[in-house]
Amino acid sequence: MNIVQITPGAGRMYCGNCLRDNALVRAWRAQGHAVLMVPLYLPLTLDEPDGSEGVPIFFSGLNVYLDQKAALFRSAPAWLRRRLASPSLLRWAGRFAVRTRPVQVAEMTLSMLRGEEGHQARDLEELIAWLRTQPRPDTVCLSNALLVGFARRIRSELGTPVAGFLAGEDEFLDAMPEPFKTRVWDVLAERAAEVDAWIAPSRYFAERMGPRLRLPPDRLHVLPVGLDLDGYPAPADSTVAADTGTLRNATPPVLGYFARMCPDKGLDLLVEAFLEITRRGSVPGLQLAVGGSCGPADEPFVRRLEGQIRAAGLSHAVQFHPNLDRAAKLRFLSALTLFSVPARVGEAFGLYVIEAMAAGVPVVQPRRGAFPEVIEATDGGRLFEPENVASLAETIESLLRDPAACRRLGAAGQTAVHRRFAINAVARQHAELFECLPGSR
Repeated sequence: MNIVQITPGAGRMYCGNCLRDNALVRAWRAQGHAVLMVPLYLPLTLDEPDGSEGVPIFFSGLNVYLDQKAALFRSAPAWLRRRLASPSLLRWAGRFAVRTRPVQVAEMTLSMLRGEEGHQARDLEELIAWLRTQPRPDTVCLSNALLVGFARRIRSELGTPVAGFLAGEDEFLDAMPEPFKTRVWDVLAERAAEVDAWIAPSRYFAERMGPRLRLPPDRLHVLPVGLDLDGYPAPADSTVAADTGTLRNATPPVLGYFARMCPDKGLDLLVEAFLEITRRGSVPGLQLAVGGSCGPADEPFVRRLEGQIRAAGLSHAVQFHPNLDRAAKLRFLSALTLFSVPARVGEAFGLYVIEAMAAGVPVVQPRRGAFPEVIEATDGGRLFEPENVASLAETIESLLRDPAACRRLGAAGQTAVHRRFAINAVARQHAELFECLPGSR
């Protein structure tokens, strides 16, 4: 098949959707498909080779912003727009990129959803014109529902079906002020009908988004997120020292977190639980290791947590490892005894959970979103009551004091990830879906 994958970049910050898409692109290519990965807004930041290398960046973040704010810029000369889409300039701009709040980008989001009727219509035409110079795709895949404004023009101009991922957009859109929130959801549902197949990463998110987008059942498919297992230990590689019956890294035990360092992911809740367990003295020598994406907007939050830890006299027991590359991430995960990202939001999936499981590390996650579904499918962890520090601390403490249970959960999760979430198998499921779409060759 000939597949075009369109994926927004996040500047210098790691993005779960970028990692998911890039892994799929590399797996599809390995399976013999011709795949073009098209970056939007800013360069992609990845922990593995970039599947979009050599492809121009469309919808330059600078052009998109100026299109929204200045009507005169929409007719700016092509040379100026090309200059503002320069990868080197966008890499420089990406150093200052922060995750914007919904209230700040509500109007722009609405404009983007309107596609050829929005302020970024010229950006869309530039993308379509370039795609016409490439071999006709059998499927064009959109990284998230906020790109749905592309679908109408892609289908009409390229004559190809369009698939789209559903990837946790609801929390972002629901945080928008009125009247934008209602208008955005209305336009999103209207435009969603123009996409041939929507892919949700979990039953939970399919059931949540299907009614909101008014999708008929035959347009909505549940396919898991896949993980590139290169570098992770195989299930046969024991994480247990059989001669002692203890966990590999149990002395001292290390509680780990690997996700964006922000309140939505509940890092502060995990720090509170860690401090509580340490005060009790029930897990001697317990350490906390925090890794993941940390951008400029996250740094004040992290500094506050560091101050809280310092005030408790535990700076020696906590380490922060921001923005690790893939090799460093694998080393980070391999050193953990137990893993938790106590997210405050209902995650559509949570790639970080299966990353930890793939390393043989049991997980403790809130009973919300897709986490119960993932735990049920893997038997790789336990659940606690959402946003309840006492419940989180008790669940972590009980596992750390029961090495046999940790051993069982870690082994079960690792085996399940290799069987059910390996990227090659997941990529094959996606390609089989694309082959069945009307108009696909």
